[in-house]
Amino acid sequence: MVVRDPLANVSTVATPQGQPIPGRTDQVKNAAGGYVFDKDVWTRLEDFLILGTTGGTYYVGEDKLTAENAGVLFQAISEDGPRVVQLLTDISTARPPRAPKQRPALFALAACYANGDADTRQAAKAALAKVARTTDHLAQFFGYYKNLGGKPTARGISPTVGRSLRTALGSWFLAGSADDVAFRACKARQRKTPQGEAFDLRDVLRIAHPSADDEQRRTLFGWIAGNVSDEQAREALPAVDRFLTAKAVTTPAEAVRVVTTAKVPWEFLPDSVLRDPSVWEALIETVGMTALIRNLARMTRLGTLKPMAEATSRAVARLTDREAILRARIHPMDAWLAMRVYKAGVAQPNPRADRQTWHPVPAIPDALEETYELAFGTVEPSGKRLLVAVDSSGSMSWGGGVQVGGSPIGSPYEVGNAMAVMLARIEKGNVHVIDVDTSVHASKVTPRTNLREIASWRPSGGGTDLSLPFAWARDQRMEVDGIVVFTDNETWAGRSHPTQALDAYRRSVNPDARVVVAAMTAAGHSIGDPKDGGVLNVAGLDASLPLIVNGFVR
Repeated sequence: MVVRDPLANVSTVATPQGQPIPGRTDQVKNAAGGYVFDKDVWTRLEDFLILGTTGGTYYVGEDKLTAENAGVLFQAISEDGPRVVQLLTDISTARPPRAPKQRPALFALAACYANGDADTRQAAKAALAKVARTTDHLAQFFGYYKNLGGKPTARGISPTVGRSLRTALGSWFLAGSADDVAFRACKARQRKTPQGEAFDLRDVLRIAHPSADDEQRRTLFGWIAGNVSDEQAREALPAVDRFLTAKAVTTPAEAVRVVTTAKVPWEFLPDSVLRDPSVWEALIETVGMTALIRNLARMTRLGTLKPMAEATSRAVARLTDREAILRARIHPMDAWLAMRVYKAGVAQPNPRADRQTWHPVPAIPDALEETYELAFGTVEPSGKRLLVAVDSSGSMSWGGGVQVGGSPIGSPYEVGNAMAVMLARIEKGNVHVIDVDTSVHASKVTPRTNLREIASWRPSGGGTDLSLPFAWARDQRMEVDGIVVFTDNETWAGRSHPTQALDAYRRSVNPDARVVVAAMTAAGHSIGDPKDGGVLNVAGLDASLPLIVNGFVR
């Protein structure tokens, strides 16, 4: 009779994913039951600032995920508040944008003010005007701050406003020229806080009481406060003049006239005329490219964009104008997201907003596909060989996992494939893509994959073994410079851990191979070993990801 020695099962080279690697105390159990590496507080914070928590994940609900990430934020503030401010500022101001929404950064900034020490508040004060760039941003920040740093009263919560916060709020009115501030103020004098409360710039100006640095800005402050007449303000500030010209508009015909002759921005026009399709027809040539893309659904809902309409042809012409696309620095990911939002036919930006619906006009997605193609015009390939693995397990099929502006744009699997297509397109013939669950499957992704195809693809839906990209590459003797994995990190089924399989690949094929693990959700853990300098953990829904991969592998 052979007695098996149980100690023979203990291995640091090949450990079942349902067990931690012996000697590694930095592993945690993920929601699927496998052991992965716990991301440090700063990596988790970065994921939150980029991905947010809206919608939750396949395994974790929105409320729980929000609570977990809020705890991470407060921990980071207690460890190094100024570093938190620097991180959220870098992400908020990055070009191309790294985060699809500004709310997580504004929440984090408010938390820094409410919970940080003196150095943190000083850093937050300097960052406020950079992060809260619009009235809407300022309203969101103020509402979050009330919840985090306010005092309970008989009528609700009252914000605690000290000298530091007054100075910070005042900096919003001093950032840029007086006419720049006037333009921001005219675009939106009033907004709602995240709690649904009214927010008026006049009230903020009275709280902050900033000191004007010149006569033009003094006129602006007086006009916002109601102490300077419209005529005085429009003589000193061109933005106010255009705003008052737009404000006097009472009919759609007048709106069309001021748009075409006075070049009045669409944001200045009264809401009543912005509900008229003829006004948007006039705006098609005058709004910026980004604004045009963002308002395609609205123009369709109102009837400006219709099949075979002349306005539709003009919109298509702008969306396919190569020079305009490059000047506006439209990113391929932005074009793809715009197409998915438009084709969704539904949006609900926040729970308080009404649900909006529209019937997509076929010519618009066609045009956005060309926008996507043209947006690659300035992207340079790295010249490196890449293996891209898209997690095709059941948890990646979750349709509610990725939303933009309250519009469902697809499952994490679909988003992962879209990014794989972009990398294949950028790197041309130097990319091979595979699907992975508990085995390796051939991917349909090629550099010429049509974006519409991806929406109909379905993952295999099996378990998850993320050691397979590395084991497969080793078995195939595939020499690559980098391996990119799109996943939710919920691996559990393998007989060895991903980091062990990567070590084996490096030992036998390419010791210098680099790895990028792109997370589709802010789940707080990763298959990437944080002690491995050749592994980069990033948040997946990031328009700059192709450039990040390019630079890291290069």
